[in-house]
Amino acid sequence: MPVDERDLQAALTPGALAVAAAGTATQGRRLDWPEGSSDSLSSGGSGSDESVYKVLLLGAPGVGKSALARIFGGVEDGPEAEAAGHTYDRSFMVDGEEASLMVYDIWEQDGGHWLPGHCMAMGDAYVIVYSITDKGSFEKASELRVQLRRARQTDDVPIILVGNKSDLVRSREVSVDEGRACAVVFDCKFIETSAALHHNVQALFEGVVRQIRLRRDSKEDNARRQAGTRRRESLGKKAKRFLGRIVARNSRKMAFRAKSKSCHDLSVL
Repeated sequence: MPVDERDLQAALTPGALAVAAAGTATQGRRLDWPEGSSDSLSSGGSGSDESVYKVLLLGAPGVGKSALARIFGGVEDGPEAEAAGHTYDRSFMVDGEEASLMVYDIWEQDGGHWLPGHCMAMGDAYVIVYSITDKGSFEKASELRVQLRRARQTDDVPIILVGNKSDLVRSREVSVDEGRACAVVFDCKFIETSAALHHNVQALFEGVVRQIRLRRDSKEDNARRQAGTRRRESLGKKAKRFLGRIVARNSRKMAFRAKSKSCHDLSVL
């Protein structure tokens, strides 16, 4: 039965979403979030929602968007998963600072024509998911990236291209190189995940937070965070990155390769 636009818009307000999410059970398998993480819903009902980052999951049917969202929300197992709805709120620590995400898995939930446009206007970040076992879903992901570019032309909104189901190696139809090349062409980040094995799911959502911070926070704050990250790098990795930049400056082909390698680093722009 089609959902009335006014009713769904009301349901998408932060306060309403927090109330709906409050009924979500907190049992089931969870990611090993850093110490200090919680399933706090208080941010959704605050006077300002600027501290809550709204993340939209987009993609063709069957690529694993709901599985990723449920892992994030900690309700992937049992009947709680069916009762959880399509929105998941969580506060957790990223680089020593607390962040709150509101993840929306609503892309295909209405069936109407107005919802896609609304989704593309409301997100602070977008996760475009395809299945590495389905070439068609990969092509759909490219189409969605073009639509986002048109809808948010003046906004520097982070977009992460996600190749899910990386555990299904024998059924792979989209290579890692194809995913990276697509991310470079469409100027977004790239990561492969496996919802079935929880592989890179935590890295994905932590990366979303980092990408939003890089665009919103001051240069000083981001420089401090990056300095902390670099201190944890090995000397060999630092040297390799430095040499790669030097070589890339003198070769357009090498520059493309360098960018394709960095597109999977969700801690840098």
